[in-house]
Amino acid sequence: MQPISIVGPGAADLAGSLADRLDGRVAVVDAAEPEATDGGVGVRDENSEPGTTPDASAHTAIALDGDGSWTGRGRVDGLDDLLDGLAPDHEYLIALGQSRLRVPTVLLGEDLKESAVPGPVIAAADAPAAVDVEALLAEIDAAEPWITRETLVDRMTDGADADRAGAIATFTGRVRARDAPDDDRTTHLAFEKYEGVAAERMDVIAAELTDRAGVFDVRMHHRTGVIEAGEDIVFVTVLAGHRREAFRAVEDGIDRLKDEVPIFKKETTEAAEFWVHRQE
Repeated sequence: MQPISIVGPGAADLAGSLADRLDGRVAVVDAAEPEATDGGVGVRDENSEPGTTPDASAHTAIALDGDGSWTGRGRVDGLDDLLDGLAPDHEYLIALGQSRLRVPTVLLGEDLKESAVPGPVIAAADAPAAVDVEALLAEIDAAEPWITRETLVDRMTDGADADRAGAIATFTGRVRARDAPDDDRTTHLAFEKYEGVAAERMDVIAAELTDRAGVFDVRMHHRTGVIEAGEDIVFVTVLAGHRREAFRAVEDGIDRLKDEVPIFKKETTEAAEFWVHRQE
């Protein structure tokens, strides 16, 4: 799923223009006007009547309530969980009124042009009409997609060797708040990739692990940007004939990713901010 965040006055107008132009299923998550659905959630598909959601151009539209959570497929307390739930069924997501998402972001309004946001700023303008929509569409499609563990597993099980596999093993790395009970709490980590080199190295590792006897497919993904305590960082998934081959490949995959892939980590705690050298 390709996500984009639009922040500032007129975000909904720009979202409507984009949703009409994007080729695929589009979800719109609107946190700017939670009263639109009386604190609940509106969801529609292609067969629903227009005008029943915050954005009638979307295939799925969700309005968040005042505390930033939503109801529908169960209550979700984090925006990452929300995006993870939408990713398998949508090609695009447009988030409105959320300034903390680490996804490509459009800033609207004079006051927001220089705002610091976790994700890359791909456009900034005083008003929606000043945004080059064609250029924005190209930026969205070129951006890093929102990948989930379930996305990787689904891709593996759709493969030609899936009917020979008796095991799927996965590893998920997440941001821990503390190493020890008396440590300062980690609020977030920030990851930067050596562009191109990191992806190429992960592809090599996955291919070498897939060459092992009994291993049919290996996929991995490391998120970048600001990731908060409790949120997911990295996934390694393995499709194999038996559990032993699957477990070994998962363990070797994450070990090699941490040792060989140029990804740099800055940690922010309640007391300090510092770059973290590879030590795990």
